[in-house]
Amino acid sequence: MAVAQDGDRVKVYFTGTLEDGTIFGQTHEDEPFEFTIGEKSVLPKFGGAVIGMEEGEDKTFLIAPEDAYGPRDEKRVFTAEKSEIPDHIKPEIGKKIQVQMGNGQMAILTVLDVSEDKVTFDANDPLAGEELTFKIKLLEIVQTEEK
Repeated sequence: MAVAQDGDRVKVYFTGTLEDGTIFGQTHEDEPFEFTIGEKSVLPKFGGAVIGMEEGEDKTFLIAPEDAYGPRDEKRVFTAEKSEIPDHIKPEIGKKIQVQMGNGQMAILTVLDVSEDKVTFDANDPLAGEELTFKIKLLEIVQTEEK
């Protein structure tokens, strides 16, 4: 039976959970996750965990924060004056707002607090500082890397 290798295009089912059991992401039976092992769009440790698996095989593995979305950085929490926020943005606690940073990169900010004249934002990825547990099942090796 074929085993998944770096560069292969594969389909998997997965459930991702945090240490407290909260599910942060999962596929549904009719919509497996398809990706190419080694692509930058997938966490390297996630793709690496699929290497060596056979079709139909299940696996559970952990990804440490430094190998996922990095450690939480309190320097990325900041407060802005409401007057600095464009009128079309209505900040509400928990709301995620996509903004363009000074360097041209896009970032997603989470609203942590709203007062009469200030808004506190968190620019950390919501999964920063979290250890991630994945349960995966390799459904299919769609395309094998040409060797």
